[in-house]
Amino acid sequence: MSSSYVPPHLRNSTTKTTSTTLDTTTTNHHKLTSKSATNAFSNAAPPRRTSSNNLLQPPRDVFPPWKPSERVLRLKPEQIEEVRLRLNVDVAVTSDSPPAPAPIESFTDMCLDSSIMKDIAIHEYTTPTSIQAQAMPVALSGRDLLGCAETGSGKTAAFTIPMIQHCIAQPSVRRGDGPLALVLAPTRELAQQIEKEVKAFSQSLVNFRTAIVVGGTNISEQRSELRAGVEIVVATPGRFIDHLQQGNTSLSRISYVVLDEADRMLDMGFEPQIREVMHNLPEKHQTLLFSATMPVEIEALAQEYLTNPVQVKVGKVSSPTENVSQTLEKITENEKIDQLLSLLVEEAALAENLGHRFPLTIVFVERKTRCDEVAEALVAQGLNAVALHGGRTQSEREGALRDFRHGPTNILVATDVASRGLDVTGVAHVVNLDLPKTMEDYVHRIGRTGRAGSTGRATSFYTDRDMFLVSQIRKAIADVQSGNTVAFATGKVARRKEREAAAAQKEARIAQSKLPPTSINVEDKYKYMIAPAMIKKEGSADDAWDD
Repeated sequence: MSSSYVPPHLRNSTTKTTSTTLDTTTTNHHKLTSKSATNAFSNAAPPRRTSSNNLLQPPRDVFPPWKPSERVLRLKPEQIEEVRLRLNVDVAVTSDSPPAPAPIESFTDMCLDSSIMKDIAIHEYTTPTSIQAQAMPVALSGRDLLGCAETGSGKTAAFTIPMIQHCIAQPSVRRGDGPLALVLAPTRELAQQIEKEVKAFSQSLVNFRTAIVVGGTNISEQRSELRAGVEIVVATPGRFIDHLQQGNTSLSRISYVVLDEADRMLDMGFEPQIREVMHNLPEKHQTLLFSATMPVEIEALAQEYLTNPVQVKVGKVSSPTENVSQTLEKITENEKIDQLLSLLVEEAALAENLGHRFPLTIVFVERKTRCDEVAEALVAQGLNAVALHGGRTQSEREGALRDFRHGPTNILVATDVASRGLDVTGVAHVVNLDLPKTMEDYVHRIGRTGRAGSTGRATSFYTDRDMFLVSQIRKAIADVQSGNTVAFATGKVARRKEREAAAAQKEARIAQSKLPPTSINVEDKYKYMIAPAMIKKEGSADDAWDD
């Protein structure tokens, strides 16, 4: 992707147009209780075109002032800090920024649109999670946000609900308009989960449209949706850039941007596409960046594209989850599949005897071919297993996830495509048949269980080649058990150094194994004291004897 690429709506323009906030009267005029025909813009004529066939200036974005309930406004600074301490939330702002909004522990006190509150009730959301309690007020207030939270913390709703609230306040989307809000995510699976949540909290709105734009699916259907006009686009970076290049959508009306799992997007090489989008957005927009880890690459991205962000951290970011019981088991490579079958067949028998369902289990393996091999071996033992990896078609991947989420499948055998962002309620057990290469990837894998306050198990098989990572895992487990803070470096640079250290340890171990055994010379008169098998031909023994 060339850094000189300019999206279609900017090709004949040399400067960006600054969107200004409308006055309070105008803002209140556009604030809706539902997306209905009463919207002042619903009967607007189709956009006129100039002789150059470019759209005229799009409607101005609206950034309505937001206030929480009076009860929240009356909180004193010491009370706010007390709430944050209870929620295990750390908040930081730059020295020249106003204080961050107070955390809010009730959806009612957030003063959300009535249609959103209706959908929150329908989906039985009762109390905001820690990240929602603090991040949602920040997003609703229009501030940029750098969010960092443990897996399973509810961060998707933390940016989805304010995003819908923001879109409701905007002039209606016309045919040919670009979206009002954009969410970029690293994988198709994560994008699908985000879209599902957007639809869940906007289902009571009339004519509120969301498009999912990912690879592996029909691009012509996506083209039709985008050209018809949608409020929200959830996309993977590569496919979204494809549509921009083809003129199927534009960035001209985007005023709310979310970069979700930003660390993963950088890992996957999407930085050029992210920069293409961020460089060409309208000048006035709000950006929310969420990352499970905070490597130097993310800090640099945030510094470049976020304006005086409020940084919100929940829990011990980048650490093994405390509510996951972790077991390490050393075996040989050839024993792995047999040991896995033994473990899961025993669990199936136990569940049957107790009259319970087999606990949802994810088995992580290193390669696609091994993924299929393991799934077939489990099915041959009468277990309900399915494989998920990058070599399967999009429809096969969707089918595998659907069967795992809703039955009949209760074992998902996956490569690392499922280790990030995959949120399946009720995963009780994660098995690492093959350990990953880095501690960061291990944390993300076991984070598929023990989510949203529940408990879970992680079983990891390892061989001699995994000893470097195993030593890190053991130390992390010990630190968690003793209450110490667990921290390790994350990001591309950190992982490269970790791999180099592991390779150096492996080389040292191999070199050590090639050294001749240490010999002990024994005088002839003492040889009767040593077992015959220990005596070397040259009159030496391999090991010292016991006293």
